[in-house]
Formats: sequence, C-alpha cells, structure tokens
Amino acid sequence: MGTVYVTQEDAFIGKVDERLNVKAQKQTLLDVPLIKVDGVVILGRATVSPAAIIELLERHIPLSFLTNTGRYLGRLEPELTKNIFVRAAQWQAEGESERAVNAVRGFVRGKLKNYRNALLRREREGVEGDLRGGIQRLEQAIAPIDQTAKIDQLRGLEGAGSAAYFGCFNQLIRCADFQFSTRNRRPPTDPVNALLSFSYALLRHDVQGAVNIVGFDPYLGYLHVQRYGRPSLALDLMEEFRPLVADAVVLQAINKRSLLLSDFTTEPLSGAVSLTQEGLKTFLRLYEQKKQSKFKHPVLGRQCTYQEAFEIQARFLAKYLMGEIEKYPPLVLK
Repeated sequence: MGTVYVTQEDAFIGKVDERLNVKAQKQTLLDVPLIKVDGVVILGRATVSPAAIIELLERHIPLSFLTNTGRYLGRLEPELTKNIFVRAAQWQAEGESERAVNAVRGFVRGKLKNYRNALLRREREGVEGDLRGGIQRLEQAIAPIDQTAKIDQLRGLEGAGSAAYFGCFNQLIRCADFQFSTRNRRPPTDPVNALLSFSYALLRHDVQGAVNIVGFDPYLGYLHVQRYGRPSLALDLMEEFRPLVADAVVLQAINKRSLLLSDFTTEPLSGAVSLTQEGLKTFLRLYEQKKQSKFKHPVLGRQCTYQEAFEIQARFLAKYLMGEIEKYPPLVLK
C-alpha cells in the first residue's frame, strides 16, 4: 500500500480494529490494514480520530499535513529513535568540519550528476533544440566539487548547476500545451511549477520519514542553513532524489498526457495554480507508482525501490558520519 493520501475535504480518518478507515459523507473511501501503511498525507482539511493518532504514533507511521495546493504545513510523528550515537555524530560534524564539507560534496555531486544524466538521456532521444550548453554548464559545476573546501562555495556550485538544468527544463517537456520558463513558487503560477512544488512537498514527507527512522535530528543539516522549523537534513538528502523521483514524475505526467490543462485551476486573486481533485488523484497515483518502482542500486548491487532507497541513503549518511565508511555515496543513476 505504501503512503495513504487523503484528498477528500472533511474526510474522517479512524481506526477500526487493525485497519485504517477513511470516510466522507458516510461513505467509506478507504479501508486498509495498518500493517501495509508506511505514511499518511492529508491534503486539505480532514479529521483524525484520537485512536488513529495513537495507533500511528505507536506504529511509527508519520502523518503529514499539506494544503490542498500541496504546500507543506507540518507533521506528526513519534519521538526520535533511541540511537543517540547517530545524533551525536551528526552534531559533532556541525559547521565547517571536514565531515560536513565532504557530506555536502556528496549531496551536491549527486544532485548535479542526476541533473546532467537527465539532460544526456533527453539529448540521446533527439530533442529539438540544443541541450549541449546546459550539459556543459553542469559539467563545469561538477568538476570543481572535490577541490571545493567551503560549504558556501559548494552552495554556489549547486545553484549554478540548478540554474543550468532549469534553463533546459522546457526542452524535456514533449507536450506543446505545457511550457516552462523559470522556476517560481509561493505560489506557483503555472501548471509545471505547480507540479514541481507539489512533488517536492511529497518527496520531503518521504525523505524526512527516512531520516527519522535512522535516528537523525532532521533539523540539523549541512547544505541547507539552519532555520527555525526547517528540517535541513531532510532537505539535504532530498537533493539527489529531486531529478530521480520528483522531476521524473512531473515529466511523466506531462509527456504521457496523464494530466491535461483541464486538470489545473487558477486562484483569481493570487494567480496560484493547483491541481483539480481528479488531477490530484492522478498525480498521487503516479508518484506512488514511481516510489514503488525498482532499480539496481549502484552501491549495493541489488534491486530496491525508491521508497527503500530513501532509508538506504540515510543509513549511508549515518555510517559516514560515524566513521564506518570513508565517504557518503550519493545515489546517482544513469
């Protein structure tokens, strides 16, 4: 089953025996064994019974709240795991330590290499236009990573590489109805940006869950600066998964015409674009399918799902910070 997404306004989420039950207007929308649930995401307004909350906490199943446009609000989850040694190693590496710098190198390298590989795949498919310039700019951002000793400088390389990638993003879209010019958010004002922002919110829920399972403090990161209420470490680990999971689902939904312009609505005052109820259901299904799809992990050499890979990468980071492995190996797929 994986993650349960509740999109129905005024739904009621309850617990019946060992099952999670979702109802709206006296109709049962979902009834699933709790043992099959990895997480619950509520989009919009829903009521959760005290019994369901207690059961989710006891089973260590995270519950996240998003607005119906996909903006992240917060989450409910059990206390941190008892592995104090992971958190001690995490805090010891705080700041500009050698371990922190090396970890940031891994995050940035993984993200930018996956960006480059996405453009290379599209170039091999014979895209109209020229991706070579964007690929070269990404390679120029990747080349100095290992020799860069300051985290702020690594942030600059990440920013330059991201700008090169999104400068080519419109050429990855193969449906003339959808256009992308630049990244915008808070709020997103076009369908492509609306999908990107929403997919990143879903990815954050999943990666933060993996970070908590492994025993990290999600608020102490290295690439993302510390800010009140920001789960910086979850955002750090998200970086390499953005092109692999979130962007990939967005492009799949558009290029395979799973979503049409009629699946979006625009708020008249703010200009915010969001999915309709039917469009939301379609996109959530595609995202869940992507999470459960399998690939061969380049480090482990075995098949795993992206859902499993979130935790695998978090455990690699824990091993690195605790000195059990020499480098953090980001997930890079060709």
